[in-house]
Amino acid sequence: MARHSRLQTQVLALFRQLLRAAQHKPGFRPTIQAEFRRNARLPKSDVMHIEYLYRRGLRQLEQLRDHNTKQLGAFVKTREQS
Repeated sequence: MARHSRLQTQVLALFRQLLRAAQHKPGFRPTIQAEFRRNARLPKSDVMHIEYLYRRGLRQLEQLRDHNTKQLGAFVKTREQS
C-alpha cells in the first residue's frame, strides 16, 4: 500500500476525530461524511485549498467538542448564486 503524505495523514486523522466527536450528537455524522466526500474530488496538487479546508475542519472540531453545540453551520453555494 502506498504511503500517505503528511497532509493526507492529517486530513484522515481530522476525519476520525470529527466522527468521534459527533458520536453523541445526532445528525452530525452524515454532514461530516458528505463534506469529506464532496472535497475528496479535489486534486492533490491543490494544496492551498486543502490546507484551508483542513484549518476550517479544525475550527469545526473545536465547535463540535463544545457541549453547547447543537448544529454546525455551513455556507452552501446554490445554483442561483453561480
